[in-house]
Amino acid sequence: MKPFFVLIKTNLGRAYEVATALADAEIASEIYSIAGDHDLIVKFYVEDDTDIGRFVNEKVHHIPGIQDTKTLITFKAF
Repeated sequence: MKPFFVLIKTNLGRAYEVATALADAEIASEIYSIAGDHDLIVKFYVEDDTDIGRFVNEKVHHIPGIQDTKTLITFKAF
């Protein structure tokens, strides 16, 4: 399994709604609200052969209330 993170910017006032939709979809390992340019940071785990771009496009981007995302690929855990 390989982990990666997605920073999510939501439409105003929709962060909790988006977080709930992600939790209900049972695709995220962890979901946190954050301060700054983005509203949420979400940790995902996928199989090693999974196309992360396709996963984000098909599983995350369709959730109502998401304005923008930034995917952070991880290399090694310490």
